Amino acid sequence: MTETTDDQNKKIPLQKGAETSGVSSATEPLLSVRGLVRHFPIRKGLLKRQVGAVQAVDGIDFDVRPGETLGVVGESGCGKSTMGRLITRLDEPTGGSIEFQGQDITHLSPGRLRPMRRDVQMIFQDPYGSLNPRHTIGGIVSTPFRLQGVEPEGGVKKEVQRLLELVGLSPEHYNRYPHEFSGGQRQRIGIARALALKPRLVVADEPVSALDVSIQAQVVNLMDDLQEELGLTYVIIAHDLSVIRHVSDRIAVMYLGKIVELADRQAVYETPMHPYTKALLSAVPVPDPKRRTQRDRILLKGDVPSPINPPSGCRFRTRCWKATEVCATTEPPLVALRSGHQVACHHPENAPGAAPAADGASGGAGRASTGK
Repeated sequence: MTETTDDQNKKIPLQKGAETSGVSSATEPLLSVRGLVRHFPIRKGLLKRQVGAVQAVDGIDFDVRPGETLGVVGESGCGKSTMGRLITRLDEPTGGSIEFQGQDITHLSPGRLRPMRRDVQMIFQDPYGSLNPRHTIGGIVSTPFRLQGVEPEGGVKKEVQRLLELVGLSPEHYNRYPHEFSGGQRQRIGIARALALKPRLVVADEPVSALDVSIQAQVVNLMDDLQEELGLTYVIIAHDLSVIRHVSDRIAVMYLGKIVELADRQAVYETPMHPYTKALLSAVPVPDPKRRTQRDRILLKGDVPSPINPPSGCRFRTRCWKATEVCATTEPPLVALRSGHQVACHHPENAPGAAPAADGASGGAGRASTGK
């Protein structure tokens, strides 16, 4: 089946920034994360002794305020999805703390987590793998009600049909199976399931990356409309910078298990401070051929280091064209160089009062000249 909706030709709207959307920095955070760590042990031998660890998430701090959308970007393997599973408590943190609505949920038992599950839900990346092919759509979307022992007014079936209509599907789809739907429609079913218990926080892990480009805008528009209608707070994980730009109030840039830059959308896209952020933005495709040849494209040499044995000091230094000796010996802390703009770099770009630094190749990284 093909995706059918009135939004087929609708463009993705620019969402209001945090400073203009009623999200105040003085607002008490809905979610507060401090020093979050997740290491996956590597075991070898007959006795399964630990010989190392994959440092997927290695000490990150951020807040999410009510009603805002925090976008999280970075290369594959940087720890974005692991971070999403940690804050929804689908995975157990190795260290640090997670507070939701002022309550520490870092190490709550499954029984004590049950009430919190109603307020924190997740939309998964793969719309094909996240739905049980043996269950009908009605059974899939009604699962949260059954697990939480909730009886909606008017009955479960009526509420599920209302949810299907809310996400742009027909109530008649109640008795159909996942294989009868397109990828975009399956993702809408996943969204309906996530919204069943009226959560306050929704974590979306690459919600449109598995969809056809023509369908991505429809799903993004749907999530934007639902946020406005239901007062949702989003953490959206993605690697597509153009999608993140349209949906986010603030953006966190991750590299090898660390947040290297955190600021509102406009600051990240117009005056990026971390060299890695600048390199990411230079790789965004530009449809206009004239503008494409005018921009300075930054090419990072080498691969992302292994999270099993990350570089000392700054983790980006092995690919950074601005790296110096201090970058190898001292890890830069995530500090605010402007109001609301945090960066972890010894030699930040666009820093207030800083003179432009000469580009010197260090640690095997280079910069391409202006061109194609």
